Amino acid sequence: MTRRVLLIGAASAVALAGGAALAVDDNILPGRSTMFRMLGMDGPAGSIPNVRPGPMTTGAFDSKARLGTRCGWAVSYPPGSKPGDRLPVLIVLHGIGATHTAAFGTYLGLDRFLAQAVSRGSAPFAIASVDGGRSYWHPRASGEDAGAMVTDEFIPLLASQGLDTSRLAILGWSMGGYGALHIASRLGAGKVAAVVAESPALWFSAGKAASGAFDGPTDFAANTVMGRQSELDGIAVRVDCGIGDGFYPAAEAYAKGFARRPSGGFSAGGHNPSYWRRMAAPQLAFVAEHLS
Repeated sequence: MTRRVLLIGAASAVALAGGAALAVDDNILPGRSTMFRMLGMDGPAGSIPNVRPGPMTTGAFDSKARLGTRCGWAVSYPPGSKPGDRLPVLIVLHGIGATHTAAFGTYLGLDRFLAQAVSRGSAPFAIASVDGGRSYWHPRASGEDAGAMVTDEFIPLLASQGLDTSRLAILGWSMGGYGALHIASRLGAGKVAAVVAESPALWFSAGKAASGAFDGPTDFAANTVMGRQSELDGIAVRVDCGIGDGFYPAAEAYAKGFARRPSGGFSAGGHNPSYWRRMAAPQLAFVAEHLS
């Protein structure tokens, strides 16, 4: 193989990669997340702070709204605070296939990010998470309603722990990002000070939704948050999504549907913990600003 052939081959590979990148940017190619990752377009990976978190309480309850399912939960307190302190609270909703534990520890590490933020002068608050299963945090034909579990069972439980639930914040990623928007809409500005939707699982129609996300077109029409941005009036809203995320087109359209564009935005990143960890610090700062 001659040097000329090698040079031509290398140039062709560069041109192909560049063309693919442009096609991905234009939403032409399928497999958006995979292609962005292969092309190295997801940006730097976020890392969990190497700090000691504050105390944590855990428990479980049998949820009537989830048809008797045993739901685990945890509350993380910042250093300098303890269980029983009357702190405002951020409720975190997990994505599909996860449990409440994913919000903490080595997955997202929000307890560590909280400890770091408070050590740097942030207003303290607690972070609480609960098991929501796979039903997308809204009422289903089966009778299960993980959203009602949060509003009618988990929030009162948090109040019984001494936390200030008079006005709270909600954050969620993926399935939980949709759930955060749905539940915040349901509760309204009188109860919710801020909502953060991270890589929210949003679709333009029932036919494009993931299997199991909705029971069909009627369920989608009743529970989609698309086109209902006004239901969040009076609530501070933040929407973040990586441009390499398959949910990016719908998330961007959703953000554009507000009369006043929400905080957050769209930057390099995929649908993965590397992106979610990178966004954790600014998201918790946003929560602290609106809870304090």
